[in-house]
Amino acid sequence: MHHYQGRDPIREFWRGEITLRKLRVMVEGLPPDGATARAVAGHHWRHLEFMISRLLDETARLRVDFGNANRAEKAPAQEYPEPVWTPTQPSKKKKAKQARKEHAEARAGYLRIVAIATPQYAETG
Repeated sequence: MHHYQGRDPIREFWRGEITLRKLRVMVEGLPPDGATARAVAGHHWRHLEFMISRLLDETARLRVDFGNANRAEKAPAQEYPEPVWTPTQPSKKKKAKQARKEHAEARAGYLRIVAIATPQYAETG
């Protein structure tokens, strides 16, 4: 709770100097991009970093649109660039892990249906 410099609201609560209600109000009054909010969110990005990443994405898309609008008649159209990674997007490793998990679940469901419908073709093992 660095927002309250010079004070330690939790220590004040345990000493009986402030009430639980006052502590709750102080916690709720912490800034939305402060250390506590970033810890709850699970990443260190602030609102400004998210705005900058969106600005970079939009600028890149506008640049491609401008290039495509002013290209030569027979020139191929440019592709949009990949968006800037943000902490709310899973990494490639997490995407691959999730895909493997979904594949394994789908395979298990298929084998369960085959075992029920045609026990003679059910895989053993």
